[in-house]
Amino acid sequence: MKIAFHGAARTVTGSKHLLTLNNGKKYLLDCGMYQGLGKETDELNRDFGFVSSEIDYLILSHAHIDHCGLIPKLVKEGFKGKIFSTPATKDLSAILMADSAGIQENDLQFENKVHAAQGRPYLLPLYGMEDAVKAVEFFNLVDYGQWHVIDDNVQFLYLDAGHIIGSATVHLKINENGQETRLTFSGDVGRYRDEILRSPDIFPQADYIIMESTYGNKLHDQVTGTSDALLQWVEKTCIQKKGKLIIPAFSVGRTQEILFALNQLEIANRLSAVKYFVDSPLSLEATQVIKSYPQYFNDQIQKILLSDKDPFDFKGLKFIKSVEESKMLNYLNEPCVIISASGMADAGRVKHHISNNIENSRNTILFSDYCEPHSLGGRLKEHPKEVSIFGQVHEVHAEIGEIRSMSAHGDYNDLCQWLACQDPKQVKKLFLVHGDYDVQQDFRNRLISKGFLNVEIPPRHWEIGLT
Repeated sequence: MKIAFHGAARTVTGSKHLLTLNNGKKYLLDCGMYQGLGKETDELNRDFGFVSSEIDYLILSHAHIDHCGLIPKLVKEGFKGKIFSTPATKDLSAILMADSAGIQENDLQFENKVHAAQGRPYLLPLYGMEDAVKAVEFFNLVDYGQWHVIDDNVQFLYLDAGHIIGSATVHLKINENGQETRLTFSGDVGRYRDEILRSPDIFPQADYIIMESTYGNKLHDQVTGTSDALLQWVEKTCIQKKGKLIIPAFSVGRTQEILFALNQLEIANRLSAVKYFVDSPLSLEATQVIKSYPQYFNDQIQKILLSDKDPFDFKGLKFIKSVEESKMLNYLNEPCVIISASGMADAGRVKHHISNNIENSRNTILFSDYCEPHSLGGRLKEHPKEVSIFGQVHEVHAEIGEIRSMSAHGDYNDLCQWLACQDPKQVKKLFLVHGDYDVQQDFRNRLISKGFLNVEIPPRHWEIGLT
């Protein structure tokens, strides 16, 4: 058998790893979209590196767009196999893929106006709404903790990854020529002692491991300080400076963490009395889906639910739905908090809010998610004097802040704890994916010191045989 790494190879986004058996059957692990890589992003997303119609099965780890975002393109180009996911991952993927189709169509309207004025050919989206809806029909549900037989050669097990609702680590048993090979794919590993989700599950011994490494050389701040950190930024920006606190946040995971932290502040009678807006229709849909899976919450949230039926709601919170309501926030001349997608600030309504508020020193742009260095969020984290948004240069007078305790990705301690159930001597090879190359090199050295002596950092489209 062979494994090829067609995405998230020496970069963080675009997760796609293709397993090909000797009999020719092909099993794809994730089908994610590249994000935040500037002009290179579109070209990367248009080139799979494999033929879509030749894929027999897709095993999906979770619903973040950099793991599921190109499934509609896969279907559009002829995939007719089965897509396996947990129930929550299917529900979240459905709304995220549809949202992605809408964003592409809206973004291309602006770009094609420029192309028309310059006499250049029109750009086409990677896929449309019809493709996103059709893709959902291919999903087959598999819950945690049960071995699922795909065919005579392959069976797999989902275990909780603790990253977002429904996220899973994937564990395969592959039989060829009377020999069993055990392959584990981490997807994205969550954090231990997360405030909302259960910790990642321990997993069976593997022969080969494909492992994410987003924060392979970093330690996060303590999770317990998240509410206090948020409160400090609200008070500094909204109470002291009388400005707007704009928080770019991914619709799935991060937005709910922020709402939960604010809810806890209200319960403790500590929440500042200002207006709080979630300006993302997708975030509203995602929050409703997440609340429909309370069984995935950790013990702490289970106890809170006994006295608080909605831990993501509080006084002063309003979800913004229409474009007109979103635009009106620009004319709101009073302190407020605006939570809006996306977390990298490279698309969605938050990009407009930043454009309209970046030049006012009373305001703050507060990041709590990972940002690709070339994304708008990544550029702002470098604290530039000016930044280009929608082709217009803005002076940066708003304060740029960051909360590092809210990452849904495990830091190197979490990643090493996840691996602690493995005997390194039995792991023939460990592949690092889903990380920046310099980070992966640091993490590789750390893993070698822990006994994992054969650690590879595959480049994009690299293929290797597994024996």
